[in-house]
Amino acid sequence: MKNNLHVFLGSTVADAAARPLHWVYNQKKLISYIKGKKDFTFLKKNKSPFYNIKSGKVSGYNDVGQVMFQTLIEGHQNIEKRFKRNIIKNFGPGSRYWKNYNLRAKYRKVKDWRGILKGPWIHQNIIETVQNIKNKKKVTGGKKVNESDGYCAALPFYLYGCSFKDLKKIISLVTISKISIKYALAKFHLIDLALKGSKDPIKDFILQYKKNVYFKSIIKGIEKVKKIKTKPHPLAVKKLGMACSYPGTFESSIHSIINSKNYKSAVLKTIKAGGCNCSRVNFVGAYFSALKGYNSIPKIWIKKTFAAKKILKIR
Repeated sequence: MKNNLHVFLGSTVADAAARPLHWVYNQKKLISYIKGKKDFTFLKKNKSPFYNIKSGKVSGYNDVGQVMFQTLIEGHQNIEKRFKRNIIKNFGPGSRYWKNYNLRAKYRKVKDWRGILKGPWIHQNIIETVQNIKNKKKVTGGKKVNESDGYCAALPFYLYGCSFKDLKKIISLVTISKISIKYALAKFHLIDLALKGSKDPIKDFILQYKKNVYFKSIIKGIEKVKKIKTKPHPLAVKKLGMACSYPGTFESSIHSIINSKNYKSAVLKTIKAGGCNCSRVNFVGAYFSALKGYNSIPKIWIKKTFAAKKILKIR
């Protein structure tokens, strides 16, 4: 596909596949939901305890990448300015995301409310980004959490051959967390190695950056994951981190990668571990698409993913 967009397709399909089981932190409950199913992707009945969107749609993680993708389709001039405008359009006041954000504020006042929102869930980084853009702040990225929104936003931008220096600027549009930026860049270096033909991008990343001070903590984390490689993936994720934040979401993804042979097995493994599986599959899916190519993505999964149609048009 043009501009290596099969990597973004792989990320998008993986996110949509996981979405109905997003944020199920009780692993025993998750197992009961998928009992007897060999392929538990794209469940028709939503099992996320927080929000409910139609099966085949993507979570807020991948959706910020879709906003960047649309921005790039519109043109390559003034990308940052137009991306901010599209963020407001897709996530800001008047959007389903923002309406649900207001509902969440209302529901917090209701004691013991345990309902599921109908429609999408906006993430903290994007809430802050919308507010900062609306307030005409020069620095727009969120700073309260260390999560994957920056990586997801920058993925399509990276695939159009932009430099790593520019990548940092794009990531910072939605997060200025130093931790988030560092882990996002590490993901891009791993994907880059896969696209350039490395048979073992994780090994080559360590060899290439073992003396790099900036990535020291990341390499240390990868080595930690390797020590528990044989641990069943759900238990490893429980130990490393089931939630959305770095370093857990990155290290849990690495555990899935080093224990999987292909795209499908890695995505299924990641979904089954529960928690914030959508943040993890956005990286795992991109990684294996870069490593194994477009044909590694199951065609039936592509057909079930609404956002895939727009990506497939750009050939």
